[in-house]
Amino acid sequence: MFYSGIDLHKNMSVITTIDEHGIIIKQEKLANDEYLILNYFFSIGKPHRAVVESTSNWYWLSDLLNNHHIEMILAHAKYLKAISYAKVKTDKIDSLTLAQLLRMNMIPVAHQISPSQRGLRDLMRTRLRFVYKKTSCLNSIHRLLDKYNLSIPDLHDMSTLDTLANFNHDPELSFQLESLKEQIRLLDKQINNLEKLLHPKLIPNPDIQRLLWIPGIGKILAFTIYLEIDGIERFPDVNKFYSYCRLVPGADNSNKKLKHKSGNKDGNKYLKMAFSEASAKAVQYYKEIKQFHQGKARKKHICVAWTLVSKEIAKICYSVLTEKKDFDNKFKNKQLSRIKSMQWPRLAGPDA
Repeated sequence: MFYSGIDLHKNMSVITTIDEHGIIIKQEKLANDEYLILNYFFSIGKPHRAVVESTSNWYWLSDLLNNHHIEMILAHAKYLKAISYAKVKTDKIDSLTLAQLLRMNMIPVAHQISPSQRGLRDLMRTRLRFVYKKTSCLNSIHRLLDKYNLSIPDLHDMSTLDTLANFNHDPELSFQLESLKEQIRLLDKQINNLEKLLHPKLIPNPDIQRLLWIPGIGKILAFTIYLEIDGIERFPDVNKFYSYCRLVPGADNSNKKLKHKSGNKDGNKYLKMAFSEASAKAVQYYKEIKQFHQGKARKKHICVAWTLVSKEIAKICYSVLTEKKDFDNKFKNKQLSRIKSMQWPRLAGPDA
């Protein structure tokens, strides 16, 4: 068996290959050209395993190697750094370290999203960036009007943009307002077009339909949760799922000192945001969930109370997706008085 560590960069890669005894067989710096990369591996032979750090540009390399029956492991960048710290750090040393850790089976493995889900998940993340930019433009308009002691309290969507035309401003202010309005309209159009592209691919999905019936989860949150999970079966139990969703605190225990670490950044930030938003909606529209939240808020910190609601919604999602069953409209074993209306995007049933 040969083991190759790949230090991947934007335009080039350094590859180091060792044998079962850790002896360097080959080491080379190559441009990120598919022909050159394949020629390197074919010149050594099989069986062969490779590892690359989870940077932003690993998609193409994974497809290239897997399509030619070369197993590629994706290494978790943060945990790898903790294992492989070195005073001297070069591309050649990094690639050799990766190869040696792979040979010793010590690579902290990161999840590789399935190729069929990549584009859809990246589209959802692109939508989120568009929403951030749109909100930023709306906030810029508010800050601009504040300078002139003007305000539009209900400026939050497209329908209120036209009210800006009622002000008498100087040419400079008018130009800034019109520029921001054009950006908002463009971003709104792009968001709508992106959602229309996703609808036929995701709305009929049985798992999406099951998620849509859960309190606080609408179309966009269902899309996000389903795509970011990328297969609930990869979580052996619900506690692993909580951890991945950033819904449990870390710990820093030593000797007799016990310390919780809140705000831990290990896990998926998009799932954390999705369940946080779902908890806010659930508390708003379901009195039973509101009572649960208020009860926890009286005993604990308000942030902990919100996290506990998010955790319960995540538990429901885990159960629904794992058991492939419809939501029973219960929260903490209590029947909810509110039932979602049966209208699009909710279909008659997951298999409808």
